[in-house]
Amino acid sequence: MTAFDDREKAFESKFAHDEEMSFRAEARCNKLLGLWAAEMLGKSGTDAEAYAREVIKADFEEAVHEDVVRKVAADLGDKAGADEIRVKRQELLVEAKGQILLEG
Repeated sequence: MTAFDDREKAFESKFAHDEEMSFRAEARCNKLLGLWAAEMLGKSGTDAEAYAREVIKADFEEAVHEDVVRKVAADLGDKAGADEIRVKRQELLVEAKGQILLEG
């Protein structure tokens, strides 16, 4: 192998790693958002965990995250608007990325 081949493999490996980390962070963020919404809905324990899984599954409907926002907004009704949910999701994404980095 040449140095160019080694470098190409390194870039491919980094890209794959970054994509996996991004996917994990998004899933963790959606779980945290689901737990946050579950608390607002008065759910706890296994009910809250089940609701968080529903929120994670909602993210597979579209390529963007508006599917999650729509689901949570519909479930929360007048308890939180879509803009508030988007802001909370951004905060939780930062938290999720931090958690994943700490896990190694």
